[in-house]
Amino acid sequence: MPYSVTEIDETKTAKVYGKNINVSPKHSREICNTIKGMKIERAKELLEGTVRIEKPIPFKRHYKKVGHKKGLWKWFAGRYPVKASKSILKLLNEVEANAEYKGLNTTKLKIVHASAYKGRVIPGFMPRAFGRASPYNHELTNVEIIVEER
Repeated sequence: MPYSVTEIDETKTAKVYGKNINVSPKHSREICNTIKGMKIERAKELLEGTVRIEKPIPFKRHYKKVGHKKGLWKWFAGRYPVKASKSILKLLNEVEANAEYKGLNTTKLKIVHASAYKGRVIPGFMPRAFGRASPYNHELTNVEIIVEER
């Protein structure tokens, strides 16, 4: 799978691609929208706080019936997507290692691109009455993160 961003300077950037991760596409999308534009250290602090259920992630799409959380800035609805936060935190550690391998300064890394979208669908079914079945599919997620030294 190619990256969705092509106009980048390869000498100043590092990137990582998580393919078919077993997390919610919605939760991953909200996390990626939140961490985009952050320094990598601040994004890691936010995700570690989310895993400890201390810092919420704002949900800005499909936020009906999502409870209000204190600690959100300029927004009201949010949740604590722990499983997706752990997976994206692992990707952030990997992209930091990639940047270090390329010789970039890891204290000056800024996330310039973070996106999550649906990956493969694992088909499944749920048995119903009278010998019927309903689809009960399982969606996987693809996540791409690009950081730049600034």
